[in-house]
Amino acid sequence: MSRTRTLPDTQVLAQVLDALTNGGDKAVSFGNLSRATGLAPVTLAQRYGTVDGMIRAALAQEWDRLDAAVDQAGLDTQKGTQGYLKALPFPGLAVLSASLRDQALRERAEGWRTRVEAGLAVRRGGGTKGREAAALIFAAWQGRHIWDVAGGKAFRLADLTKRLG
Repeated sequence: MSRTRTLPDTQVLAQVLDALTNGGDKAVSFGNLSRATGLAPVTLAQRYGTVDGMIRAALAQEWDRLDAAVDQAGLDTQKGTQGYLKALPFPGLAVLSASLRDQALRERAEGWRTRVEAGLAVRRGGGTKGREAAALIFAAWQGRHIWDVAGGKAFRLADLTKRLG
């Protein structure tokens, strides 16, 4: 079978993210990505320099996608707290974990969190009370997503937002 000659970065980096999500850091190698994409390992090395460079590029692309979703969700100011959060994709554990190990990516994650909390605060009436409620709702939303993979959905975010008033 002949190898693919070209493949856009978006598709290659989506494969990197998939490997990272499903197999962790050890699953991301030029050999594994070569098999997944059909590109030669040397081609991947020429494009991204190192495996870490390839992972960084995939994570940056994912933060771009997450930022774009925040921008899009923010356009609909008629959506309440629940609707706003439902419009946002959640960065998976692999994305969060890997991003926190790199200063630039950590800043991207922090910026994304700040923007999501700002969108929540607006929907909670703004001001100090709105920002405090937004921080609590964000933490609960994140925690819910993180622990949903371990089973159990007893906690309902809607109940928290009602109690916060």
